[in-house]
Amino acid sequence: MKKITSLLLCSALVLALAGCGGSGAVETPAATTSATSEAATTTAAPDNSGDEFVGTYASFTVTSNSLKDGYWDEITANTVAGQNLSPDLSWEPVEGASCYAIYMVDINTHYFLHWVQGDITETSLAQGFAGSKYYIGMYPPPGDTHVYNIYVLALKNPVDRVKGSVNGISPKFPDFIKALDTDKDGNTGNIISVGKISGKFIGK
Repeated sequence: MKKITSLLLCSALVLALAGCGGSGAVETPAATTSATSEAATTTAAPDNSGDEFVGTYASFTVTSNSLKDGYWDEITANTVAGQNLSPDLSWEPVEGASCYAIYMVDINTHYFLHWVQGDITETSLAQGFAGSKYYIGMYPPPGDTHVYNIYVLALKNPVDRVKGSVNGISPKFPDFIKALDTDKDGNTGNIISVGKISGKFIGK
């Protein structure tokens, strides 16, 4: 009788352990898979340089004192040490242009917009020219180096609006550029030329 009782207890214990092991085996891979997917999503590099949608237009030179040795100044960043001031920009007036539009894009995060502004008539913009409605400074993850392109688009005529808003990913950014080629009266061929300046910033 004692042997039977012992066998029954051992069998119950084995079944209980098997049940716990099965439950644990299901949860652990699920958690691992989730973590791997999240990491892959966060660190995956986009397959775009930002040039394919402006390469068909004539170009002009844009300069900035906020760019030194290929890196944007900390003062233009949205970090503890930064002051969230838009970079200064300068370019020669483009013949036939009545106004300009500006986009600043983080090309490492699928077109994250940092500067969106239109109806600009000046060709020399002081540091901090763009207010918080139009500009938010760079803030990549600590240790990450991101590339930030600024596009200055010379337009024949004003447009209804410059599409997009700052502080968010905009997968349709190439369409925003195309939209500028039609003025507010519906006339196409509105983009005369595009100036580009590019720099890096390392997350703090």
